[in-house]
Amino acid sequence: MFLLLLPLLAMAHGLDEHLYKPKLSAASPTLGGLTTSSTFTLEQPRCVFTNLQDDIVIWLVVAVPKAVPNFQNSVMPGSPERAFQKFPTSALAYMTLNTTLLNYPCHKPPREITVLRVGSETSCAKDNTRPTCNGPLPGPGPYRVKFLALNDSNPVAETAWSDPITLKTARQLSSIPTTGSGHSAGMIALTSILSILFAILLAGLVAVLVFCG
Repeated sequence: MFLLLLPLLAMAHGLDEHLYKPKLSAASPTLGGLTTSSTFTLEQPRCVFTNLQDDIVIWLVVAVPKAVPNFQNSVMPGSPERAFQKFPTSALAYMTLNTTLLNYPCHKPPREITVLRVGSETSCAKDNTRPTCNGPLPGPGPYRVKFLALNDSNPVAETAWSDPITLKTARQLSSIPTTGSGHSAGMIALTSILSILFAILLAGLVAVLVFCG
């Protein structure tokens, strides 16, 4: 019964809940990796908030999974609970990449790249005056995201939360082969020693020839 009442409660608070679920982009291979060790690339939420005014501001919410069940839409961007610089220690979520709905039109011009690169700003990562920084993500995650529409400070619409997104993990140095072509480090060392000995032998031979001459 409670689950049946959730849509009614959302409508009572004026919040339009969309079934759209943010997802990783499958757009263009020229963009490089969809996930790296500190970024991921999302599809833009086009044709999602079709019943809102064009000046409504759309935010991307990035959260750790445990923040999702009790997430409060009323906590505004820029507040300490939503600061990127405090994520994910004292802030379990942050809000970034704000733009008006005008920038998410339904029509896609040819060759236009319609993606969002999350984690691409490095200049503001430690700048406490930029709490909505789109800074590099601090670890492999997982993370979950959703889009939240605000009319001034009032939440008016939101999407569903994405599936968990896990970033790539950098390989340990010990796991990276120290040589190429399948040769071991011992073989390389032996080859180097033999090359040195050959050079010494050759130098000695030249010296003997010069002396005898």
